[in-house]
Amino acid sequence: MTKGTFPIDKLQQLQTPFYYYDAELLRQTLRTITDEAGSHEGFCVHYAVKANANPQVLRHIRQAGLGADCVSGGEIEAALRAGFPASKIVFAGVGKSDWEINLGLDNDIFCFNVESIPELEVINELAAAKGKTARVAFRLNPNVGAHTHANITTGLAENKFGIDMNDMLKVIDEARGMEHVKVVGLHFHIGSQILDMGDFEALCNRVNELQEILDRHRIRVEHINVGGGLGIDYQHPNRVAIPDFKAYFDTYAKKLKLRPGQTLHFELGRAVVGQCGTLFTRALYIKVGSVKQFCIVDAGFTDLIRPALYQAYHKIENLTSDEAPETYDVVGPICESTDVFAKQIDLNRCRRGDLIAIRSAGAYGEIMASQYNCRRLPKGYMSDDL
Repeated sequence: MTKGTFPIDKLQQLQTPFYYYDAELLRQTLRTITDEAGSHEGFCVHYAVKANANPQVLRHIRQAGLGADCVSGGEIEAALRAGFPASKIVFAGVGKSDWEINLGLDNDIFCFNVESIPELEVINELAAAKGKTARVAFRLNPNVGAHTHANITTGLAENKFGIDMNDMLKVIDEARGMEHVKVVGLHFHIGSQILDMGDFEALCNRVNELQEILDRHRIRVEHINVGGGLGIDYQHPNRVAIPDFKAYFDTYAKKLKLRPGQTLHFELGRAVVGQCGTLFTRALYIKVGSVKQFCIVDAGFTDLIRPALYQAYHKIENLTSDEAPETYDVVGPICESTDVFAKQIDLNRCRRGDLIAIRSAGAYGEIMASQYNCRRLPKGYMSDDL
């Protein structure tokens, strides 16, 4: 997708700010995922709903045959509404409440990714009350670092996620003593926006070590779940619209030593939807200060919080100006100094009413929007529907 391929005339008619999803790019991305994962026996991909739960986006992903990785009862409900079969839904999260666990049990979801012994005990108790057996995988904290932002690293011992890997045998033994849970796998996740395949290789090495320990104790699990984490190219959304899924899946195929009959599960989110989404906003005012000039737009961190929360970069384009570039801070209307999308960037000269595109916003954009300052939530539009 290039600057010239947006349907500008149609987008100009919509009330900003809003999200726009390129349906064809999403379909191409999904085809690439299913082709590359499908070239390896036993690879199963679940979409991480937390990245984007727009109903139309979910419908496309379900039609491609992916499962759903959910981290709340609300996400389970959204996945079921979108038509994901319960047999392809995994439920993760460090703090599952009783109603959420019961929802998973009532729908016979594929698996609960369990993060503590107290959680395991509650799942066993709730399953017993229903006369059911819950399938569980233990999320182990592999103490593997990832080359990414500190706030989205999840695989270190200091993080809140998962069970210490040294307790693996202990928790499996605990589960064996419970009548209403069945251990079917091990689960891992080391972080998000990872572009260095060496990080995934390190995870493979750790999983291999843990499986060797299980072998020595004659313990075999059916499934290994390595989470997701594959990043996207925020700098070049046009040139690198689809992540290198071949390198990603090949890394696991070459480095992870699966046992006969084991399936390997992935939970991709950002890599699936990140590049297909754009946040559109309009220039409200051009404010010239003593040191810099500001392009004040009608979107704020209530619509896209990543730059304020993570100092994240998003490519920004002025789609309705062909004038020479000038340097701006692009800022929103929220009454917070952190409401900044970018500082000191070059844009084609901006005027009031110009349509501004904030790219690579399909993941952790619309889904994280808030109504702070009593603002309206942004709408999301699929290109097929315009």
